[in-house]
This record gives sequence, structure tokens and C-alpha cells, in this order.
Amino acid sequence: MEVLNSMVHLDSMSRTSSRTWEKYSRRWEIKSFWTVLRQSFPEYSEYLTMRLGLPGLSSNFPHNRHEVLVEFHIRHYGFFPATLAFEFHEDSAAGRHSFHIVRFIEAQYQTVLAKDLAPAEPFKPITIASYKAIPAEIVDGGEPPDRWDTGPRNLKLPFGNTAYLCLTRALLESPLSFQNYKKKFQLLLHLEEKQMEMDIRRYDMHNVIMTQDRNNKKLLVLHVPGVAENRPSVLRGDYLLASKAGDTEEPATMYKGYVHKVELEQVKLSFPNKLLKEFVNNMRFNIRFTINRFLMQLQHRAVELAVRHQLEEVLFPAARGTVDLPLTPLRLFDRCLEQNPEQYTAVRHIVSGVSRPAPYLVFGPPGTGKTVTLVEAIKQVEEHHPSAHILASAPSNSATDLLCDRLLTHVDAHKVYRLYASSRNPDDGCCNWDQNQGCFVFPSKEKLMEYKILVTTVFTAGRLVSGGLPPGHFTYIFVDEAGHAAEPECIIGIAGLLHPKTGQLVLAGDPKQLGPILRSPFAINYGLGLSLLERLMTTNPLYKKDANTGHLDNRFVTKLLRNYRSHPAILKIPNELFYDDELEVFANEVICNSYCRWEYLPKKGFPVIFHGVTGKDEREGNSPSFFNTTEIEVLVDYLKKLLQTQGKKGLATISPREIGIIAPYRKQVEKIQQAVRTHDKDLRKLNDIKELKVGVVEEFQGQERKVIMVSTVRSSGNYVKMDQDFRLGFLNNEKRFNVAITRAKALLIVVGNPIILNMDKTWRRGLSLMPNVCKDSITRACSPQLLKNNK
Repeated sequence: MEVLNSMVHLDSMSRTSSRTWEKYSRRWEIKSFWTVLRQSFPEYSEYLTMRLGLPGLSSNFPHNRHEVLVEFHIRHYGFFPATLAFEFHEDSAAGRHSFHIVRFIEAQYQTVLAKDLAPAEPFKPITIASYKAIPAEIVDGGEPPDRWDTGPRNLKLPFGNTAYLCLTRALLESPLSFQNYKKKFQLLLHLEEKQMEMDIRRYDMHNVIMTQDRNNKKLLVLHVPGVAENRPSVLRGDYLLASKAGDTEEPATMYKGYVHKVELEQVKLSFPNKLLKEFVNNMRFNIRFTINRFLMQLQHRAVELAVRHQLEEVLFPAARGTVDLPLTPLRLFDRCLEQNPEQYTAVRHIVSGVSRPAPYLVFGPPGTGKTVTLVEAIKQVEEHHPSAHILASAPSNSATDLLCDRLLTHVDAHKVYRLYASSRNPDDGCCNWDQNQGCFVFPSKEKLMEYKILVTTVFTAGRLVSGGLPPGHFTYIFVDEAGHAAEPECIIGIAGLLHPKTGQLVLAGDPKQLGPILRSPFAINYGLGLSLLERLMTTNPLYKKDANTGHLDNRFVTKLLRNYRSHPAILKIPNELFYDDELEVFANEVICNSYCRWEYLPKKGFPVIFHGVTGKDEREGNSPSFFNTTEIEVLVDYLKKLLQTQGKKGLATISPREIGIIAPYRKQVEKIQQAVRTHDKDLRKLNDIKELKVGVVEEFQGQERKVIMVSTVRSSGNYVKMDQDFRLGFLNNEKRFNVAITRAKALLIVVGNPIILNMDKTWRRGLSLMPNVCKDSITRACSPQLLKNNK
């Protein structure tokens, strides 16, 4: 137990009464005092006890001073604020006057690690000057990284003028329909683009140097802090504008620099020869970042093509009398799927195409084998439909790569072509990277049409539309992780390629997990934040449960129910909160039970820990991101216990690569990485400690680890509304909560402040589902009584 001393001073300048001290120059006594332990817990003595020393209970005022010694007895890391109130009464039989003195005190118990991670400098919010357009001459002439990567960059955006954004609310607030499909989505896309333009301004750089690349004298190198975390987002093929620092001439001369390579915190740029001839090392520039409008243009075109090609029955399928077609028995490539009735049902219905022209949906909660099901369906379509052509896509390269890798286990490689965007790192071994030309190539339309299966991201699928592949060429289009993509993004590779009557669209995903990542609150609230998958499942009767039977119609949608990932105690929380308690435990018992006897579990056999702490929300420098060193101390302590107890008492061995740490803020991620890899002398010595994954929630979607630790960070109610307004952190965001707690196989550890978390209905319900965990002294902060009192 640690003892911290604090001295509280009471003197004539402290008094809260408005009366003058001269009026009360008599003898007073402290009649009573009390404390209000802010953000305290019912069983506070388990954490902190106080003893007050009052050297002399009475005094003549004014000109006197009292020192009150306060001792904090602390057993756990944390930040403990309290309010001390003293009540003074006149020492006289006739005296009826009284007044109070209030003191705010706080105690913080931290290790050397927390002190090392403390703010390096005070927080100073970035002041973004209002943007003022100045006359400028743009000098082009730099070489883009790939010659074929032109696309429709010069197409005019429909409704591109700013006045269009001032349309009445009627369009925004009207329900989405095929009749307003194009106008509403293009308005939402404009709102999102305007927000992107505003946000990118905060990253503009002034009076910074550039140097010449050592290996390629035609490229200049610019140091861009934060670019590795997409702050700002800079991809290969993008461009930025550079003007010479100190140049006051008007119109200003701005040079367009194309991004050839992004490396950690620097980018390599190709500028016009006019600048290169004048350039000397360490020359200073003002840099203006730009957004990649090409991706927005593809979405604008997609919604326009959807209307032009009459995809109403695909995007707004109507209830109709569907004929039950016979389903051919299948011999699956992955024989394990034959034992799973939901997976087998989904594959058979997809192969038969019974939902056509309506999309077929595979609703895959965490760990239920959604991607495995989709891959099996693609293989079966290729096997049973010799004339079929298949487009398999996903929003991210990682998800698309996974599709491609799994397809190649049973499909001949010469039938599959993986098409990459020019922004991809060529070192990753891309199909369409030409080593001789040193650039990405785009095969001819005729060559692409020879392949049975094309695999690409939903964005790069737009190249197929631009390349002239005819509508109806692809008989099946599959989109995995469809819940991640905004609807206009999802249909980039659908509109213009899928025949509205004979084509079969298959969407796989989970609407209960993270959706599209957007910036504009208006665009999010008025519908752009809703994926096509989620819109169909929440608004279309074909994909809802039957009111009488309570079942989904397997002709249009299958919900996978067998969870192959998590221990029952871990699965219980999301199962009850989000999945109607329908998920079934089918995880490998050896793996999911591997930490049921861990000595640090509050309850043996229940591998879920909520560790309640009262930390402090902090920021540093110009970063608006929060961190909490108290929670980092607890996380590091658990991490060391995990790595030190492996193999003991029958526990399985574990390496850092099998552990994941999730936090809602990038600054917390950064501080945890510093603690593990730099500051803690025991952890930094481990050879494989860099394989420990620490990241924000978005980086963990679709992933799993044997052990997951979650840092919730937020410990002050002052910022809760900000989190809610800007959809930050875990509060008021049940999808982010769901993803965080469903990554673990064998052990889930959550560290946070239960008082703050209890303000959120999802967390309140989640904490109530693990009452037995919270009775141990180490998690006393999460007592059932506390949760009851704060509902």
C-alpha cells in the first residue's frame, strides 16, 4: 500500500463567504468537515482511504493559517480526485454565523513507466486559419507513377457547383428510393467531399524542407509526420502542391508533385522539370495536401450507372412469389462445411441462384466462417457453371488478398487474375505489376474476359467498367466485408457490370460490426453511413425474420450461427446484445479453454476480466487524440503476467503475436507501443515483442487473437459528449464495442473506468453480463451494486 501526503492550507484568502474577515475577527471553530470523492466507488477503501490531521481546531481570524495534513492510502494505480469541505461556526453562544472553505485535492499513484509516458508538452489545439483562395498558377509536368492510371479523373462531377449543396432538406430527409437514388447519393457524396477538403487543410505544412532522393535524382523526399497512420492520407498516385517558401508574387506558382512511394513518415514525389532545375537540397516549401477525387468520381459514376442500367430489382428487390427451385446436393471442397447446416444451405442457394435478381446475403457474425462460406460458394459456381464468369471483391486489399489466397487452394491459378490498384506497393508481388516496365499494367478487355475469376477491390473494379467490359459478362459478383463499404462504393464494381435480370449479386458481411469510415456528420446521418448490406437487412422485408416463424428466408439470406472462435464466456456478451442469443459455441476446446485456470482470473473457468481503474484523460502537443497512462500501466502488468506464466500449471505457451491490444484512440496506441517496445526493460528485451499487434478497433476487424486486451481510455465525463458527437472512442458506438470484444479466442481483458462506461447503454448492458467477474478486489470498481446505482 502506498501512502501519499498532501497539505491543505486554510487561511483568510481561502474563505468562500463574501463577508469581510474584519467583521468576523473572533474565535471560530471547525464544527465539521466532509469529503466528496469524485468518480469514487462504493467500496472505495479497497482503493484509497484518507486520514486528516487537524492541528488545532480553533483559531482567531483574520491573519491566521491552518495546515491540514491529508494522507491517501492507495492500493492500485489511478487518479483519485476529491473535494474537501470545511464548515466553520462562531465560538460564541450567541453566534449563529457560519461559512465554508472548500478545497479540491487529488492523488495519483503511478509507476516510473507512467511518468515516462506523461505528456511531452502541454496540449495546444491546432488553430486552423480560415482558408483563403489566392490566385495561383499550377505547374504540372511531373511523372505519375503509372502511365495507365488515368481513369476518369477529368470527368466533370454532376451537380458539381457549390450551390447544389444548398438544396432543401426535402431531398436529404426523404427515404431513399430508386427514383431519388442518383440525386440523393450524389448530394451526400458532395457533402462528404466538402468535409474531406476542410479536414485536409489541417495537415498543410509551411516552411518545410525537401531533399533529393539518393537512389532516383528525379524524385524529391518530403518528411510528413503521421502519414503512416493516414494522417494525412497519402497514397501512391496522389499528388500534392508545393510553392516556394517566401514567394510573395501573385499569382503564386504551385508545382504539382505526384506521389511515387510512401515510406514510414516520408513520401517521394515527382515534380516538373522546371522545379527540379532550380532545386537545391534543403530548399524550403509550403505544402498543400489534396484529396483524391478519383475515388469520389467513381462513386458518382456508379450511382448514375445504377439508374441508367435499371438496377432497381437489385437495389430495391420487391417481395414476390418466388418458386422453390430444387437444390442440387453438393460435394464441398471444404468437407467441414457439410457438417454446418447454415454454411451448406448458403452455398447451395447461391449456386442455384434462387434469389435472382435480388441479392443473396450471407450474414456472418464474428467467428462464424463468413469468408470461408463465400470462397466455397465461388469454387462451387466455377465447378458447376462452366460458362460462368465471377468477380470477387472486397473493400480492402487485405480482405481481397485473403479471398484470392483461399481460392487458389482448389482453383487452377491460370483461371484467376488478381488486379491491383496503382497505389499498392509493388513489393507485395502483384499480378499486374510489370517488372520490365516498372509500373502497373492494365490488361486488354479481351484478355481480362478470358479469366474465369477476377479478384480485386471494389474501387479497382471501377477499372473494369472504364475498360469496357460489357454488362452481363460477370454472371456472379461477390462482395465480401460488404458492411464496410458505403453503398455508392459497394456498387462501383456492380453498376455497369451486372445484368439487372440474369446476374447474381452475393453480399457477405455483418451489419452489427463497423460500417463505412466517413467524415461528414451530415452525410453519415442522412444515409451515406449505411452500407447496402445493412440497408437491405434493416429495411427490406425479404431479409427480415418472418413475424410468425421468427426465421429468416433462406432463399434470400442465411445467418451463420456456429462460432468457431471464442470461449462461451466471451461469446455470451455479444450474443445477447447483438445476435438474438442465437450463436452456438463450436470453438476448439483446447484453445478456448487454455486460460480457464490462469492464476490471475477473478473466477476460474471464466476467462473474462474487467479491471476497473480511475485514470486521467490526457493529450499532448497539437494532437487531439487522448491517452491514459494509468490504463497503460495495467495493460503492461497483464502483458508481463501473460508472458511470464506461459507454460506454468498446464497453461499453453503464448507468444506476443497471439496477443492483441485494442484502443479507441491513436495516441493511446502510440503510447502503448512506446511502453512495450522502449520503456519497459523486461518487454523490450523479447525478440518477438514487435509482433505484438497494438491498434485501433478498425485495424482489428476481421482478425482474431488468442488473448485480447482492450483499453477504453475515457475516464472523464467532460469529453463524453464530444465522443458521441464525433463518433469517437467506445461510447455511443455499439459497433466499435462489438468488434473490440469479439476478437478474443481464450481470454478477454477490458481495462476502463466503469463509472464513465456505465453512462453508455451498451457498456452498461455488457458489464451487467459479467457480474461474477467483478467481485474480486482487483476489479472491485465494477461491483454489481455500482452498476445498479448508476443505471
